Amino acid sequence: MASSSTVDSSVSDLFSSAPALQSNLGILSPDQIELAKILLENGQSHLFLHWSEPGVCDNEKLGFFDQIARLNSSYPGGLAAYIKTAKELLADSKLGKNPYDGFSPSVPSGENLTFGDENFIEMEKRGVVEARKAAFVLVAGGLGERLGYNGIKVALPRETTTGTCFLQHYIESILALQEASHKVASDGNQTDIPFIIMTSDDTHSRTQNLLELNSYFGMKSTQVHLLKQEKVACLDDNDARLALDSNNKYKIQTKPHGHGDVHSLLYSSGLLDKWLDAGLKWVLFFQDTNGLLFNAIPASLGVSATKQYHVNSLAVPRKAKEAIGGITKLTHADGRAMVINVEYNQLDPLLRASGFPDGDVNCETGYSPFPGNINQLILELGSYKEELQKTGGAIKEFVNPKYKDSTKTSFKSSTRLECMMQDYPKTLPPTARVGFTVMDIWLAYAPVKNNPEDAAKVPKGNPYHSATSGEMAIYRANSRILQKAGVKVEEPVKQVLNGQEVEVWSRITWKPKWGMIFSDIKTKVSGNCDISQRSTMAITGRNVFIDNLSLDGALIVDSIDDAEVKLGGSIKNNGWTMETVDYKDTSVPEEIRIRGFRFNKVEQLEKKFAQPGKFSLED
Repeated sequence: MASSSTVDSSVSDLFSSAPALQSNLGILSPDQIELAKILLENGQSHLFLHWSEPGVCDNEKLGFFDQIARLNSSYPGGLAAYIKTAKELLADSKLGKNPYDGFSPSVPSGENLTFGDENFIEMEKRGVVEARKAAFVLVAGGLGERLGYNGIKVALPRETTTGTCFLQHYIESILALQEASHKVASDGNQTDIPFIIMTSDDTHSRTQNLLELNSYFGMKSTQVHLLKQEKVACLDDNDARLALDSNNKYKIQTKPHGHGDVHSLLYSSGLLDKWLDAGLKWVLFFQDTNGLLFNAIPASLGVSATKQYHVNSLAVPRKAKEAIGGITKLTHADGRAMVINVEYNQLDPLLRASGFPDGDVNCETGYSPFPGNINQLILELGSYKEELQKTGGAIKEFVNPKYKDSTKTSFKSSTRLECMMQDYPKTLPPTARVGFTVMDIWLAYAPVKNNPEDAAKVPKGNPYHSATSGEMAIYRANSRILQKAGVKVEEPVKQVLNGQEVEVWSRITWKPKWGMIFSDIKTKVSGNCDISQRSTMAITGRNVFIDNLSLDGALIVDSIDDAEVKLGGSIKNNGWTMETVDYKDTSVPEEIRIRGFRFNKVEQLEKKFAQPGKFSLED
């Protein structure tokens, strides 16, 4: 316990602005008194107006300072820096200041890849070589509530043919890359690829449980690190006064700060030094529910290595004015330049204000020259560490208050500062090599973020980004990859599921270890093969070869690594049918009903090969 006599007389004036706090100084420790000074020096005396006299609610008062200590330590520069930045950004917001004033947009340089051509295959091979020098960082702070799913998003099935969840798929993809990279390593060094997951209060324990219950999906537990982000204080007004919880006057209201926190968490974790010492060169950042992402990673990593990019943003072609940010080079009148994501609602007016009277329009390719940002980044580790040493991992923030009226003097509800992972390049020097890699949407991008009701309202022709469209996109990508490898996969049929018209392709899935890159997949396919649209094929083994196979029905093949299996001949059965499900039907599990369909496994050929040796399905 400290007594009020320990408070220096020079700060007694400061405390006189908060008499209720002043009368309680005797219960506070010296550290808590220092925190109180920070609050009062930064215009936060209102926090103590309702404090009761000493002896009443003392535990709550100490709990208040425990929370203040957490908020202060988890933010680069502490609460004083948070409040100072908030005041500046709120003043700019009230004035309607454009963050891009003085900047002119232009198209940055990058690499456009075409799936399956020679350049793509070479980039994939180079990416596999580089993979063992990479660390993967998954940003997974969100729950699935927006999807109509109450669990953590990474626990959601990526597809329901096998029921593999997103987290399992990501881990199995990293392990497949790790193994492929070791095979081509010249030094025989068998390093494990680190996998970092950024969690939040909402997701931390559930992510930990999912990993432990499933033995980390085959990954060593020592490879996986969970970093939990803290929330930030809410702001009540333009003076950046911190908001109290409406149900508890001894508690600050908090909200998530955004996935930009991943940079400060990595910086403070000490992992970057550890990785540099281990000879790592790349850090890959990705988000929680894009089931196609790993189709794009090997080639993108190859581009980063070939072009020696410090920052490589994965991107997809975007239509002009489409609701997806555009990767843009911005050059300031004073000579500053940066390559960053500009949100779609800012890109068009920025272009119009910079001498492009038509704004954001498609070029001769039928797409905007500004590629669509999909929030997956590859950073070169050395320059990343240098940059974070300057910034402490702090990312340029923004504030988005909802004002009560046009005077912009008060908010409808409290706001907070936010930051985004992809804004990292904003502080980079002009010498930084910042580029992008564009891949086809069908191959690389099918996020799952909208619930069925919202998805059904999406204007025709725009992406649904739902659990329905996300699963169908996986079957489409796999079917097209096999088509490119020479398999005759029948064209899809259109069907309406949960109010969304989607293409239904053959339900084809495979484990990442079966085919991580296209050149590997091509070696697994030979002869004349055909698969009908109503077919289901799931390959969960490694050395499974498709040779003169004609499939019309359902085929499930599982094999150990030492079993070599040839799938050939004509396989015909009643297969699996798709039954529609209403998303409002609560008798059906959430993860199924948000898709609008389920499989009825009428008939299938299922083969398990648990012994080493060579086998043929025709035998």
